[in-house]
Amino acid sequence: MRRTGPTASDPTAEAAEQAGPAATPPGSAPPCGPEAAPGSEAAPGSVPESAPESAASASPGYEAADLERWAPEPDKRPGRTAFQRDRARVLHSAALRRLAGKTQVVPAAPAADLRPGAGAPAWDATPRTRLTHSLECAQVGRELGAALGCDPDLVEMACLAHDLGHPPFGHNGEQALNEVAEACGGFEGNAQSLRLLARLEPKRFVADPDTGEPVSVGLNLTRAALDAATKYPWPRGGHPTDPGSRKFGVYEDDLPVFAWFRQGAPEHRTCFEAQVMDWSDDVAYSVHDVEDGLHAGHLDPALLLAEPERREVFAVAAARYAPGAEPDELAEALDRLLDQEWWPHGYDGSSVAQARLKDATSQLIGRFCLAAEGATRAAYGTGRFTRYAAELVVPREARLECAVLKAVADRYVMQRADQEAVRADQRIIIAELGEALIARAPVGLDPQFRALFDAADAAGDDAGRLRAVVDQIAALTDASARSLHARLTAPHPRPHHS
Repeated sequence: MRRTGPTASDPTAEAAEQAGPAATPPGSAPPCGPEAAPGSEAAPGSVPESAPESAASASPGYEAADLERWAPEPDKRPGRTAFQRDRARVLHSAALRRLAGKTQVVPAAPAADLRPGAGAPAWDATPRTRLTHSLECAQVGRELGAALGCDPDLVEMACLAHDLGHPPFGHNGEQALNEVAEACGGFEGNAQSLRLLARLEPKRFVADPDTGEPVSVGLNLTRAALDAATKYPWPRGGHPTDPGSRKFGVYEDDLPVFAWFRQGAPEHRTCFEAQVMDWSDDVAYSVHDVEDGLHAGHLDPALLLAEPERREVFAVAAARYAPGAEPDELAEALDRLLDQEWWPHGYDGSSVAQARLKDATSQLIGRFCLAAEGATRAAYGTGRFTRYAAELVVPREARLECAVLKAVADRYVMQRADQEAVRADQRIIIAELGEALIARAPVGLDPQFRALFDAADAAGDDAGRLRAVVDQIAALTDASARSLHARLTAPHPRPHHS
């Protein structure tokens, strides 16, 4: 039976829009099915038959099925493509804004150091946050994707969305939150990104066919958009070659919407737009983390000429970023970069040095993107490469150069002597937040997550209750995590006796 969702002019839809986040159990089938038509017996979370967008919203190289949304809805302003709408929804999301408060690699100066009269550095390099990284990744991906025939708005959207699920304190926080979430299927930033897009981010609501209650379908993105934002298209333990891998892209209770947008896709294969997003992410953070390290004074470029230092960098690269790479080929990769006339062999923070460094970052980004574009064209020829029409080809030389840059940032920024104490403190904050919220919930949860917790509680769903707590912690910024932790773990004042 064909099912249709409410439209913008439907009073049911408008009431649902104003009703707030749905109180549905996170552990049950996800609230991603459209409102059932009268007489329909389809259960919420079942795969819908979505109506395609209008012909005006089609993009060359994409089919009608690529433009379908879980809950069909009309254009508010005719003339926009479906992927322009997707991009706008991610750009205006609260989840994207929250990334401004999540550290990328180099932490910003603490607020206490910026008080009037307090000491300040000679220049303020303003290190990147997850938000600025996402914006830069989106710019790289948009241009590379367009050069290869992808819809540029679709690739930009995927790049903007790729870090939405990051918890406070970056990958360190991700590992700590995974331990908190063990009993409900673990935590993974990429799976959390999908959860935000398809369930948590409040944008579109439909009526539950059983209860009539408003149910969130997240941003209600197109099928192609959700696929493009999925870096690891498999659930926990489903890695095609490494079942023990920590990387996965969907939680068990989000599998129905995953199955919907992956209809017809080759198993475990990422679509071409997601591959462009992934390489753009690698390019952006490898180049910009080194730039931020130089700005902050953590990296002396001359060290990359010293043999003991080089060996340490290559060891990090081989262990974390280029498994199986030999020291000699990593040395050749680094030397290729050092031999470029634009490579920053020194940095003193002057305007001239900053301009030279900015040129070097531009040169590196262009080098890596052109390498992938040229190799992909050489393998597949001309034409538009969309969805599953091709694989992005990145030459090994470019991947090794990128890996060496990641290792440089890792060695001189992330492995600084003072950082392990910081990371240990961050892990304690996440662990104690989990303990406190699990003990007190729904007290301490924002209304959105309280509703999810209450629904799971009513259903006796332990995993759902825990997942609501994990969703709450993941939504915090670095500062709000510290603030909530301080509030929940502060000793209770003793009562005064007269």
